[in-house]
Amino acid sequence: MATWLPEGFEHPVRVDLPTGHHLRPARADDVDIDYPAVMGSRDRLWAKYGEAWGWPPAHMTHQQDRDDLQHHEDEIAAHVTFLYMVFPEAEDELLGCVYIDPSETHDAMVSWWVVDKEAGGPLERALSDFLPRWLADTWRFERVDYSP
Repeated sequence: MATWLPEGFEHPVRVDLPTGHHLRPARADDVDIDYPAVMGSRDRLWAKYGEAWGWPPAHMTHQQDRDDLQHHEDEIAAHVTFLYMVFPEAEDELLGCVYIDPSETHDAMVSWWVVDKEAGGPLERALSDFLPRWLADTWRFERVDYSP
């Protein structure tokens, strides 16, 4: 799967959004802000990802979340899949995530979410507008599957 990106591709380490927020790759040590964001929006996230990914489980522990984030961090380093976190400038809370994964039928499969308090708001709309352009311009993806 590591061949789904062009040879020599370097993934962005920070992406500024027009809202003043930014994206950066997930790290295991983000668990202290990831866990409350995920569990605080769990019902909506389960409705979106539960059937496909079985995530987030109802009784996920802090350690399970850390392990999951470590798995993502390792896959990012290997260019297998990517998880970008959405932050305000101070990175003092997690506001959402963007997943970029290989696809058998498209250049990539991409999905994203925002925490409940941002659902339907300017940040979610900004991501909807920004991500297709970013994926085309930076990642050079022409066909993206936006699911689940």
